[in-house]
Amino acid sequence: MSSRTVVVIAVGWLTLAIATGAAGIVKFLPPAPLVLFVLTAVVLVPGWLHHGFRSWLMTVDVRWLVALHLTRFVGFYFLYLYGRGELPYAFAVPGGWGDIVVATLAAALLMWGPPRGGLRRAAYIAWNVLGLADILFVVVTAARLAAADQESMVALLRLPLRLLVTFLVPLIIATHVILMARLIRRSPAPR
Repeated sequence: MSSRTVVVIAVGWLTLAIATGAAGIVKFLPPAPLVLFVLTAVVLVPGWLHHGFRSWLMTVDVRWLVALHLTRFVGFYFLYLYGRGELPYAFAVPGGWGDIVVATLAAALLMWGPPRGGLRRAAYIAWNVLGLADILFVVVTAARLAAADQESMVALLRLPLRLLVTFLVPLIIATHVILMARLIRRSPAPR
């Protein structure tokens, strides 16, 4: 599978996510955590079963997978919405700052270079564990708060934040899984 094919599929998925969000179809979807984990599986299962896609995932430059996490600067928007009273503190502040830290560390890793050598590889692994823990914390917190008071998380049901559940967070979780598989291998895959 070529990088171009992967980009076309990703753009198609993003377009569908935007269209369903704009059309209000998202209100008919199952609860957000279920949608999120199904969409994550939609990335990971073909990555396991489809030889061409698996080959691409295991050879694409790791830095491209890390670069996706720069989108986690969305944490600043969470803080902004908290300041306006549109998101609860328990989600926006810890989740926002967690995402900002993970995005900042991703930028530092990208500037430092690929995970070659023991120290850089260890830094990438540590960042990956931290990033996965943060995103899972955010997902669990959002689900818990929405279950207690659905109105408190209504900002996540509107565009552009609706794309977090239907597009971005599944990719973020999937890239963490893929990165861990790549980083813990004894011999690094080619760039």
